[in-house]
Amino acid sequence: MTKPFAPVFAPYQERPGTAFATHAARVVLAGTALALAACSSTPLPPWPSTGTRPQPPAATPAATVPAPAASTHTGSPRPAAASVTPVAPSNMLEALPYSAAIAELFPDPTERYSTPGLSDGRRSLTTNSELTELLRELSQASTSGGPRLGVLNSGSAQSGTAILALIATQSASISPLALEESGRPSVMIVAGQQGTDTAATEAALVLAKELGTGGLLAPLLDKINIILVPRANPDGFDQGRATTADGTDLRFDHLLLKTPEARFLAKLARDYRPAIVQDAGEFAAIEPTLQRFAAVRANDMGLQYGVTPNAHEFVTKAAREWLHEPVVQALSQARLRADWAFTATGSDAAAGFAMGGLAPTTLRNASSLKNMASMETLSRGSDLGRTHIQRRVHSQVKAMMAVLQNAAQRADNLRQVGTFVARDVASKACRSTLTVQAQPRQEQREVTLVDAQTAQLVQKPVAWTSGLNMVQPRQRHQACGYWLSPNAVQATERLSMLGVIVQRVGELSPMQVETYQAATPGTSTPTANVTLARTAMEATPGSYYVSMNQPLAYLAAAALEPDTPYSYMSHGVLGGLGDVARVVTLPNIVFDED
Repeated sequence: MTKPFAPVFAPYQERPGTAFATHAARVVLAGTALALAACSSTPLPPWPSTGTRPQPPAATPAATVPAPAASTHTGSPRPAAASVTPVAPSNMLEALPYSAAIAELFPDPTERYSTPGLSDGRRSLTTNSELTELLRELSQASTSGGPRLGVLNSGSAQSGTAILALIATQSASISPLALEESGRPSVMIVAGQQGTDTAATEAALVLAKELGTGGLLAPLLDKINIILVPRANPDGFDQGRATTADGTDLRFDHLLLKTPEARFLAKLARDYRPAIVQDAGEFAAIEPTLQRFAAVRANDMGLQYGVTPNAHEFVTKAAREWLHEPVVQALSQARLRADWAFTATGSDAAAGFAMGGLAPTTLRNASSLKNMASMETLSRGSDLGRTHIQRRVHSQVKAMMAVLQNAAQRADNLRQVGTFVARDVASKACRSTLTVQAQPRQEQREVTLVDAQTAQLVQKPVAWTSGLNMVQPRQRHQACGYWLSPNAVQATERLSMLGVIVQRVGELSPMQVETYQAATPGTSTPTANVTLARTAMEATPGSYYVSMNQPLAYLAAAALEPDTPYSYMSHGVLGGLGDVARVVTLPNIVFDED
């Protein structure tokens, strides 16, 4: 039996005299003591191995890796795709979705991967029941010695199907406390947020098998702990669609937590506090690129590290240098084509392509605000069925192994950066500047695609929405904290699932606040434009306080600043503008112990 998720971790201990002071039945926030923490931030240490301060993310795209030797074409153009009838090669069970000439650009790797769904002759990939059985077999086998593999069965999809996580560690237990006490940083890999992310799930199962007794990856557990979620959306897989059972795109539910699938992942990250989060999925290879550009996608992998307003510069730099760059190098060595993660945007070719957005709603961006280095790795083929499945799994395995191996090499650095960032973020309460929202930069670049007629790799100049650069930031001074009305129970529950510390007011407490008011009285969308009004108020017993003197302060701000498209106010988690206020001076509040 696996243990249920642990409760929310204890309030953040900044430095002596700055933490919440605990009494028998009440907790008092001492304004003077907190002021000492807020008035001085920990100096930025030298960046490990470089001795330089982090710089903003580079705007240049990831280098496109040359095509494998087997796919190099010279001489006269290939026959037009229209003149070639797509047929199934002898080793495939379904017709190609494009010409055989295009298929030659994506040869199978020399390695052959084995999972239930990759068996010869299979028409379906690993089912949910097969996935469950495989993980339980690995867990049972690990009890005989070597690394400990345990299965967490603490959440389920909307249909009731279990969502499983495999914990791999050298600790005696798979509990969050045991992993914390090991001193080893944890890496969390989440696959299959879309039901069509089939190669990502199969790759996660390949890794799970290699983590077992005698597996090639087992030595990494001397340096790190590994948390694998092979299929985050089992209902989508069963139904053959990308979304969850209720039609939600799980990829964008990591702030609101509307779905049980997102809540499972949030509580898993809250309790195990990984240093690194990898989101493994797939992208569509054919449409709408074919219709708009008369071409199909050429890159084997699309990569993007977390970039979102208010993410700590060290977290972003760690994601870029310790995740993105090693993965690009590993894919290049495997002769796989890598590029940024991007999708066609707008309604026609003139709109071009867009990288993933800046909003803190995705797993990578929400993880960045949890001070976790994060990256999305997307293999080519959410619309390909089993076509090129071995190559797609190969690209995911290479990316996952690069993340794990570099994490093991950087274990000490990850611990140091994590400790510093937690303190540095918490120390900025009542000061500094908060970016409420920002826009991605509009640029131009060339994208490598496969021409549908000639099967040649071609460069297409396109409009490009960069997910690495923020422009037009809308900013406010940073609050000391946020007051929430007694009606904000749903908001406090979701914040707690995310790991944000929320405390309940126990006695009437005076505060200096800024209230939010609709810029246009009577407007039906009060979050579109708000103004701030400075006033004094008394926090009533039963209301809530979210201090910004905590490591996840910016995640709380992303949820509670009302005038963004992704805020709790915009989505009805908070009932109205009167349910939240910005606390602008250090308060003296008496809290309930609960």
